[in-house]
Amino acid sequence: MNTTRNAADVVEPDGYAPVDHPGVTVPEELRCWSVSWPEYAPVTITPPELRPLALTQHVPGWAEPHATPDMVRDWEQRQADALVPFELDEQGRPLHPHGRTGRTGRNLGRWGENQAADPIVVAGTSEQRWVLLITRDDIGVEAIPGGMVDPGETAPNALVRELREETGIDLTDQQPTILGRQVVDDWRTTDHAWVASTSALFQLPGQVTATAGDDAADVCWFPFGSLDQLTAAVTAAGRTLYAAHRPLLQRALEYLNQQS
Repeated sequence: MNTTRNAADVVEPDGYAPVDHPGVTVPEELRCWSVSWPEYAPVTITPPELRPLALTQHVPGWAEPHATPDMVRDWEQRQADALVPFELDEQGRPLHPHGRTGRTGRNLGRWGENQAADPIVVAGTSEQRWVLLITRDDIGVEAIPGGMVDPGETAPNALVRELREETGIDLTDQQPTILGRQVVDDWRTTDHAWVASTSALFQLPGQVTATAGDDAADVCWFPFGSLDQLTAAVTAAGRTLYAAHRPLLQRALEYLNQQS
């Protein structure tokens, strides 16, 4: 009998699981928070540096110091500022807008919504259209060159900053088209911490030189006539398209096709 287990399925003796643990399976009919599920037991995926004891000794520069969501005191303001509305449960914990995820804990900078900015840079038109993607150095997939909005920063400023930091391209003087604001299926998502993104389209007449930097291991232009064409090109390059960004890229394509 094969007894091999995936490392992502192993829970440590202290109750924590690896950050890439898929979580418990959540049937679609039980996903909504309003549906009672007394037996629900999500897996905790908080990494060592964000656990209570570690936070008393050192708080990473990218994270808030609160070990648990009940320590947060500005939930009313966070809810008012949210890109996507969310509620709190009876214990004062923020609830993922899309329902149960099968995982709990925090592997993001903040409890509740973590705002990101995703600049989609497209060069050319129609059949000669290209999109700029980076290879993320954390999970090694092709993705939009975006990132988290810094405290006190606006999403438009974050769009330009992230693009410049990760690709070396400065589009400060360009006014992008905001495509939408939505929760994305980020790999770090849990019941009480998630990512909501402002995605925006920058259009260029042709390709410009890009240089990988910051969180990017590589940067490349890919053909962008359709999502299928892009996926095929990424696969042919021996790479994988980041699944969480597919809806954002599809939205950009729909906008571009409407304009042509």
